[in-house]
Amino acid sequence: MGTHLAGSSHLFGSLEHVEGRVEFKNMRPEERQEKILALLRENGRVKVDALAETLQISQETIRRDLTRLGSEGLLWKVHGGASLPQPNGEGPFQLRMTEQLQEKRAIARTAAALFHPGDTLFVDTGSATVLFAEELRRQTGLTVITNSLMIAQTIARSDGNRVFLIGGEYSDEAMQNIGALAVQQVSQFRTVHAVITVGSLDIEGAMDFTLEEAEIARAMIDHARNLTVIADSTKFKKTGLFRVCPLNEIDRLITEACPGDLSQALANAEIDVHIASGSS
Repeated sequence: MGTHLAGSSHLFGSLEHVEGRVEFKNMRPEERQEKILALLRENGRVKVDALAETLQISQETIRRDLTRLGSEGLLWKVHGGASLPQPNGEGPFQLRMTEQLQEKRAIARTAAALFHPGDTLFVDTGSATVLFAEELRRQTGLTVITNSLMIAQTIARSDGNRVFLIGGEYSDEAMQNIGALAVQQVSQFRTVHAVITVGSLDIEGAMDFTLEEAEIARAMIDHARNLTVIADSTKFKKTGLFRVCPLNEIDRLITEACPGDLSQALANAEIDVHIASGSS
């Protein structure tokens, strides 16, 4: 007796209706995890609460199952659930912290040097912006507003800088605050700069793979005078799902390699491109 997933326009796969509910309680962990994968393959994305209801097990058990399956590369843990791995997308945050590390460190050093005492900055959550914060903390006289716990902690450990941590719904996967409350809190500030990292960048503009992160980035852009995007060159080969901003809203791009086919579009948008040195 199988399960049927009702269609839903929700970002995560919704298990709203089950025909002929199966008794799952006595399943062995490996059987339950295989059922989770089957549901995920059918629906693309799943939510922890919906899985718990469908499989008649606690949400904590579901989270442990997702963690194990994620560690084996069979799914990606995302806020509130899981998704199928996407070859052209972004992986889990801790994995991204290890990818293109030398390039991202060079980009971070180059970007940090562009800011000076008295500057006010929004900084969003990303592996590149975490490294950027590590470089930025060497400076003084800055005010940083961020939704990233890691970035807030990094800046707070420096002398002579102020940091404001945006509140909201906490997502442990990337140690960040997201959601409507976070977006509303961003609107209480007005900064000179917004520094964001993106999931992809092409002639259409900057994109992200996560709706919640795209919403935070858009809010920061709307309440800042200037926009700096930091992105390694792998971002030029991807296509994100959620729009962040068009090219003509970007003032500066910091990367480690010539954007190639994107160069003319960046020039047409009058974007100041900085190529980081020391990445190879």
